Amino acid sequence: MTGPPPGLPDEGYDPRTERDWRRVEEDAPGVSHHEPIGLRERLSLNRMGTFDWDLDGGSMDLDPGAMDVFDLRPGEYDGAPMSLVTRVPPEEGLRLDEALSQALQDGHSSYGAYFRIQCRDGSQRWTHSQGRILHNADGMPYRIIGIVREATSELADSALLRSLQQERQRQTVMVQQTTAALARALSVKDVTRVLTGTGGARRFGADGLVLGLVENDRFEVIATAGMGGEVPDDMVSSRLDDTLPLADVARLRRPLFLSTRGELVARYPRLRPYTDVLPTGSAAFLPLIAQDTVIGALGLFNSEPAVQSPEARNLALALAGVVAQSVQRATLFDQEREFATGLQETMLPRRLPSIEGGAVTVRYHPASVGRDIGGDWYDVIALPQGRTGLVVGDVQGHDTHAAAVMGQLRIALRAYASEGHSPETVLVRASRFLAELDTERFATCTYIQADVESGALHVARAGHLGPLISNSSRHIDWPEVSGGLPLGLATLFGHDHFPETQLFLEPGSTLLLCTDGLVEQPGQDISAGIDALSAAVRAGPAELEALADHLSDHLWADPGSEDDMALLLLHRRPGPGAATTPRLRLHVHQADPSGAAEVRSALRRTLDQWRAGSIMHNIEVAASELIANALTHTESGALVCMELLPGTPRRIRLEVEDRSSQWPRRRSPGETATSGRGLMLVEALADRWGAEPRGAGKALWCEFVVAEVPGEPPGR
Repeated sequence: MTGPPPGLPDEGYDPRTERDWRRVEEDAPGVSHHEPIGLRERLSLNRMGTFDWDLDGGSMDLDPGAMDVFDLRPGEYDGAPMSLVTRVPPEEGLRLDEALSQALQDGHSSYGAYFRIQCRDGSQRWTHSQGRILHNADGMPYRIIGIVREATSELADSALLRSLQQERQRQTVMVQQTTAALARALSVKDVTRVLTGTGGARRFGADGLVLGLVENDRFEVIATAGMGGEVPDDMVSSRLDDTLPLADVARLRRPLFLSTRGELVARYPRLRPYTDVLPTGSAAFLPLIAQDTVIGALGLFNSEPAVQSPEARNLALALAGVVAQSVQRATLFDQEREFATGLQETMLPRRLPSIEGGAVTVRYHPASVGRDIGGDWYDVIALPQGRTGLVVGDVQGHDTHAAAVMGQLRIALRAYASEGHSPETVLVRASRFLAELDTERFATCTYIQADVESGALHVARAGHLGPLISNSSRHIDWPEVSGGLPLGLATLFGHDHFPETQLFLEPGSTLLLCTDGLVEQPGQDISAGIDALSAAVRAGPAELEALADHLSDHLWADPGSEDDMALLLLHRRPGPGAATTPRLRLHVHQADPSGAAEVRSALRRTLDQWRAGSIMHNIEVAASELIANALTHTESGALVCMELLPGTPRRIRLEVEDRSSQWPRRRSPGETATSGRGLMLVEALADRWGAEPRGAGKALWCEFVVAEVPGEPPGR
């Protein structure tokens, strides 16, 4: 025989064994072919020996056969069991101690265990020990009589080797599964989800675990699993000292393995009041070290007492290394993400202006996965005449460049809106601004100029979702809103035109604007998200802040969301208001000679609906004069706006806006002059009049008080 027995690992084969077998078999001294063989010789021929262990006295007697099994010579053993450490490696001694301790604890009368010994030439071979435990009249063990035998050949095909191989395979699978699960964890929250989720502790071969991090010379517990109770408050955050095991191993940078809960409590008396929440079995406390820095510690607990084998300890240390690397990577990710999202949030409005007669609220959430941030934004802008600008938009991309473009575009759009430009003009200028930036990004946007007091909404859309309106009866409407191309692209393709749509927000109604992160999910049609949003608004709470939380929590709060989200809600409080369209806006083009006549016709129809009565003629004359003034003294057209202002008495306001920066002058024409009387007529016919700047131009306005008809309700 020139090699190890089939199926036996190379390290388990001892070539001396085969030679010794031949020597005993062929050269047994004083033994003939027919002479009876004594008991000692019989044992020796089978590579066996006996021992007598006095438990009370602490001595163990080995016969020559046992000495031979342990490869000991006379004088190398003094009768003390500890002398065998020269032949029994520490990890194998643990295997023996575990088997004997379990037998004594259970009150058994015998025990047995396989272990390896280290021969004097450095080779290892398998050995088996079996003993009979003798008890006195009180049932206390006092002596063990047993045998030891060489078991290398026996174990070649034994179940133990198969079980050891299975255990190694199981440990390999555990490492692979844990590594794969943690590889997908980006944030510290993801790491704790892996550790505390289904099967988290079992991936480490444990029944429970505790994870904590070192922060500013303190130890903070951040996750537990399978512990049967909450971690006491005074242990969630503790000093880095020797009173608690996790803080202790983090401080010393050394692992600690304990066999029972009793050992744990004895070593750390501070845990004594919490014995009932601690598992009864073994425990392992492992420092988490990454790049020579202790970042935390991991505690693994088992329900059964056990002496951890070398394989189990090495596995625990390997898994702790995987966790340490994952936690360090996740911590860096969280820091980067916190910086990026903090940068983005500073680009969004810190406070919202108050709105008379209404309320507004917003919600913004960055993407919940990934390192990148997005370009979604919102804005609420105070405008002249008590109006409010509402903006929701989305810059293409999910990175810091998208956030930077968003910040510049938001400021530019806010400036254009604050100058009093119409929604179409605001988006045209914003599109040109974006096209001139050194970027290839485009942006979608919806801008609304809202007069909450009257309910008038003027909407312009650039490739973005239109608004949702929910009335006081929870009827949901997605009104048709004309739109243009996304900002930037519209200018690039020469189609920077954004038609304006006029809507009306009734008292008690709510307007919603959002980005596609609220309604669009990967692999799903956006219509499904729009339907879900409609249903959520319909079923949501009436109070505005509660509704915003309801929508963001139920529609966006997805742990796997890869898109950010901006949400804006505007509510018009219930109150008196016109039942018909409160505002009329018309354009008169410079080159359209019939435009003024069409405007006067539209004004008459609207004034008739508003029951303007005797002032109808005065308003029409004033409008004609102001339009003529704009067309005569400017090279652009005129924007005519007429609105019914709420209150008592009712008032009608007429505005004519042009793009001339030249301020009007009231003149005193002579009797034969053919011009110069327009402003005199306006002053004579109107109750109030004036002028105010509007972007690159100005607006002339006048107001007329509407006389109420006796017996007719106000506002009819």
